[in-house]
Amino acid sequence: MIIKNNTTKLLVTFSFLLILPFVQKQWFNLYSLNINDISFYSILYYLSGAICPFLVYVNSLKNYTYYNFTKDKTHSVKIIKGKRLLFLVAINLIFLSYLLADYIYINFDLIINLFLEGINVPKPDVPQLCFFIFLISILLISKKSRFLLKKIILVNFILISLYLWHLQINNISVDDQFHIYRYFGLNDLNSINLFILIAIEILFYTWSFLSYKTNLSDWIVPKPQKADFIPFLNIFIFYLFVIFYYSILT
Repeated sequence: MIIKNNTTKLLVTFSFLLILPFVQKQWFNLYSLNINDISFYSILYYLSGAICPFLVYVNSLKNYTYYNFTKDKTHSVKIIKGKRLLFLVAINLIFLSYLLADYIYINFDLIINLFLEGINVPKPDVPQLCFFIFLISILLISKKSRFLLKKIILVNFILISLYLWHLQINNISVDDQFHIYRYFGLNDLNSINLFILIAIEILFYTWSFLSYKTNLSDWIVPKPQKADFIPFLNIFIFYLFVIFYYSILT
């Protein structure tokens, strides 16, 4: 029953994301007829840019944030501990903290370059970046602050998506003064925005698994089973639909 419900939700989501860009293009055609005037369709077209980001926010907050694992590590034969666990914890925490810090900075940088011209805010240097990574790492250890960070990142995704929508509608070019410029060696800003969020989703799930309940205090983590990889598949499938949506829209 659960698998059937998940399949139904995925099909509904895919159908919606498949139809939406074609509807938006029709709204854009109607908006283009009176591009110099504010009309119902111009407002509708502008607001439509928030539909997909809001859908991502709701789905991620509901399905990819509050993870529960039902394994008894005290009776698990296969466990991770010692240096291997230290390596996994350190790598995951550092990369996740770096992505969170950099993603928030991308949002801040877009605001400065789009709406506060003339203000030059330098990129954080290595000591400052290390401080932010350390601070975020501390927040990720606590469950409440971890969930708060996830909500902030999802809001961050919505804001960046809206900025990029604004850039696209107004044909504003992005050059190397923007931090997001050619991130990951890509030119498609929507893809950059999505790939960063997908990487955060994967690392956040991995960190949730490693730090679940008393795993870190006991310094023992059960090795993941096949069922533990299902969320990775769900994340991949959902964001594949979102990438497909933006590819049609573009």
